[in-house]
Amino acid sequence: MTTFRLKNKTRSLYYRVRGKGDNLLLIHGLGGSGADWEFQIRALERRFRVIVPDLPGSGFSSPVEGSCSIAALAETLWALVDHLKLQRINIAGFSLGGAVALEMALQRPASVPRLAMINSLATYRIDHWRKWLEARVPPLLIRLLGMKRAAQFAAARLFPKTWQQPLRERAASVISRSDVGSYLGMARALERWSAIERLPRLKARTLLIAAEHDFTPLAEKLGMAKLMGAQISVVEGSRHGTPFDSIEATNSCLLALFSDRPIRPTRRWVCDGVPACSRLARIGRLVENHTSLHQLTFGA
Repeated sequence: MTTFRLKNKTRSLYYRVRGKGDNLLLIHGLGGSGADWEFQIRALERRFRVIVPDLPGSGFSSPVEGSCSIAALAETLWALVDHLKLQRINIAGFSLGGAVALEMALQRPASVPRLAMINSLATYRIDHWRKWLEARVPPLLIRLLGMKRAAQFAAARLFPKTWQQPLRERAASVISRSDVGSYLGMARALERWSAIERLPRLKARTLLIAAEHDFTPLAEKLGMAKLMGAQISVVEGSRHGTPFDSIEATNSCLLALFSDRPIRPTRRWVCDGVPACSRLARIGRLVENHTSLHQLTFGA
């Protein structure tokens, strides 16, 4: 992992680079870090040069300073892309990262040939009761219970099934280490952001991956796909953490999109289901050890 210090700033942005091939940027969700993509990196790095940052206020990167916005997060990642001297880059984003990915594609439409958004929307302005709950309840829990207890609650919602315990424990641990100010600031930024009016600017071939049981309405994502001229793949049985609970479906869709292969609309994508407990535990330990390795490196 490498540190990238923004010009004329005191903040640092950390990122990983794995593999060789066409450039592909992966943007994680709220409360996570670049290490969250390990399930996908191992499949994608065989064909792509995968660039995986920790967003400001996340992972090893410096906390968010002042007011946060989705546009500013996108500009920060474009600064990283410029630092790497890349003219064009494919982008995939999960949840908050999907909003940042879309904002990047709208800021420089000609520079993003392919775009994937996983359990993300084009606007998070409150126009539905479920959006109100997602915007208001988590910050309230953080203030009432503290970050550790709120993280446990969030992890239980993400991965409620018995066989998902390794994922649930890791999610609780990762979210609980988030900088509270940055976490709440990014959540507020997401609520203020909308790209609906700017969608006609989008030039990228776009794929939406949507969980059947995501926290925000599936109907809105179906309408959004139509509005964007995007293909949508619905993963049956998945909740919000689709890159974790539906690894095969996520990786297959991303590989098809970024390799310019057709994504069969008639294929029935399903949640991974009940895997062998030892296999899932092994994957969970792999990701956690990957994170710990980089913590030690940067602590030296």
